[in-house]
Amino acid sequence: MRMSRMIIPTLREVPAEAEIPSHKLMLRAGMIRKLSSGIYNYMPFGLRTIKKIEDIVREEISNFGGQEILCSALLPSELWKESERWDKMGSEMFRLNDRNEREFCLGPTHEEVFTDLVRSEIKSYKQLPMNLFQIQTKYRDERRPRFGLMRCKEFIMKDAYSFDVDEDGLNESYNDMYQAYQNIFERCSLDCSPVEADSGAMGGSGSAEFMVKSEVGEDEVVFCKSCGYAANVEKAPTVAEILDKEEMKDLEEIETPEVKTIGDLEKFFNTSAKKFGKTLIYYADGKSVAVVIRGDREANEVKIKNAIGGAVDFELAPLHIIKEVTGAEVGFAGPIGIKTDVVLVDLEIVELSNFITGANKTGYHIANANYGRDFEGVVGDFRKIENGEQCPKCGEEIEIARGVEVGHIFKLGTKYSESMGANYIDKDGKEKPILMGCYGIGIGRTMAAIIEQHHDEDGIKWPLALAPYEAVVVPVNVKKEEHMNAAEEIYNKLKEMGVEVLLDDRNERAGVKFKDSELIGIPMRITVGKNITDGMIEFKLRNQPEKELVSVEDVYDKIRDEYKKANMFIK
Repeated sequence: MRMSRMIIPTLREVPAEAEIPSHKLMLRAGMIRKLSSGIYNYMPFGLRTIKKIEDIVREEISNFGGQEILCSALLPSELWKESERWDKMGSEMFRLNDRNEREFCLGPTHEEVFTDLVRSEIKSYKQLPMNLFQIQTKYRDERRPRFGLMRCKEFIMKDAYSFDVDEDGLNESYNDMYQAYQNIFERCSLDCSPVEADSGAMGGSGSAEFMVKSEVGEDEVVFCKSCGYAANVEKAPTVAEILDKEEMKDLEEIETPEVKTIGDLEKFFNTSAKKFGKTLIYYADGKSVAVVIRGDREANEVKIKNAIGGAVDFELAPLHIIKEVTGAEVGFAGPIGIKTDVVLVDLEIVELSNFITGANKTGYHIANANYGRDFEGVVGDFRKIENGEQCPKCGEEIEIARGVEVGHIFKLGTKYSESMGANYIDKDGKEKPILMGCYGIGIGRTMAAIIEQHHDEDGIKWPLALAPYEAVVVPVNVKKEEHMNAAEEIYNKLKEMGVEVLLDDRNERAGVKFKDSELIGIPMRITVGKNITDGMIEFKLRNQPEKELVSVEDVYDKIRDEYKKANMFIK
């Protein structure tokens, strides 16, 4: 492709809206352009890389038996009501009515659509297992779109769905996709770790996220260097710290005027936050929920939502609800006598002796509270794991790092097949629900994650397999016939070899061309300048600082060597 005929909207300045390297560089390299908040157009260079990522995904999923289809993005509400997710998806779903007032949504995900398709087409165990996938645009009304393609309202996603007759079959399909994902991210040159994850609104018995470590990641991930355990903080179980047991003492009500926070209470009682039980009050789908955790801990809202069966509307309770269930001002809530619909008690509270908690009375706290004697509730793990705590698998110390989720796989089981009647007839002639798995990859987010791991101060450093173009030929002076003639000859030869190559025939200074090449991230640059009279040209790799003067004849072998290193083939 001749660059003089291309739209190359590169920018020298960093757009004010961009916060992270991938967003800045995709805008500066002219790969995307913002249409509205969380909505982007893909420009030629960006689309070429998107298509290459899609092709890698397509090849690897197909290698494990996946069959590609393409579903509508406009989905009727009836399917979502069958699965009971029409309301549960909440405000993130784009909803609309047609001229006949039928309800639709723009597809945020496609479990219902694939289930509906399979229940119509699959009748016998002889037709299973099956894996269907698509690469399609999804729509979610994100509350706070940010970081470019990392979190937006419209995004390209690969979603695959497996259909099996039993748990063994589901496990095999799940493991196949697990391996396919590892292959995909390895081919995308991503340092990516699979971690245990919460299934969230998708449901099901198990899931794993594929996380890319990144300082700008929105997720926190637990890692254990000793045993290799990894999990999203939302999912990671905690190990209760057992403090010294004491004999139970009598309850004592103590006046604590204007002493509301854990920090204030530590000073007032001259003791550690570990000796307090704090009570948080949530409001979930019209019900009040009290959660009791140790004073130095942070509540895990995902675990809390799961414990109450999931909730569409979930938030810290407003002031009037707090007053209603405690009879007190904010800061004095406690589990003894609280009037919430549900009381959840963290494991550490059960083991805590004679702790201090709110008295549900303005200006007062209670000392010497004990679970079982003074209050009860649903006991479980309701707090977040913290850096340096014990690994739930091996007991060694864990560390927490930030990460970006690029893929997520779920064992859905019969969650959708049972509610939507997707059944098959088994060998004995009995009707049984199909077992399902769900497997998603964010294509645009994967592109952004690659840039996060492959860039420098000059721009993007694309791996050869993902670059929008693999090489660029730069004539230093397009007005010099010997420069242009040699550049044209090299350009045409590279095209014959199968190289995706650019000819920078723009009437620009060489420095401008070099800067654009480095910003866009073209892996190989061939510069035709003054040395062409001696049959020599300059060869430079984007990921290496050195330039090399080589003969025109030798440059083709050098390019072939780069393809061999990348396990790619050219003539």
